[in-house]
Amino acid sequence: MPIDSPTQGAENAFTKAMTQAKSATDEFTRMFADMKLPVMPDTEALMSAYRRNFEALSAANRIALEGAQAVAKRHMEIMQQTMSELSDSMRAMSGAEAPGTKASRQADMLKHAHERAVSNTKELSDLIQRSSGEALGLLNKRFAEAIEEVKLLADKGAHKG
Repeated sequence: MPIDSPTQGAENAFTKAMTQAKSATDEFTRMFADMKLPVMPDTEALMSAYRRNFEALSAANRIALEGAQAVAKRHMEIMQQTMSELSDSMRAMSGAEAPGTKASRQADMLKHAHERAVSNTKELSDLIQRSSGEALGLLNKRFAEAIEEVKLLADKGAHKG
């Protein structure tokens, strides 16, 4: 069949495309007609679950922020204490002593400073671990609850269908 004009050719191509699209839609509809899809879940229960998720996330963020603030505060206290001890050490070292005594005192100060640094690092690490663990525990608890809620909604939907 000859094409009389470019417009007629475009119309034929459009008609052919529309026919193919309708055919694909019909096939897609037939394919899903046999499937048993779950019933739409209870939107009120779903919104309530989302609200509890948001509340848990907010609480976990609050715990993490409070933990970070506690770590920063304690770190500042440690720094102030260290600076004070350093000033005291410098004053003590400026006295006139025998070189052997001065070296012995320096070794003791160095040992004390190292022990305090290790202790402070452990303390800060424990603070971070405690707040992170608490926040993560809260999120894990909510995740487990959410999974149970999804199961209950799915069971409800299956019994309705």
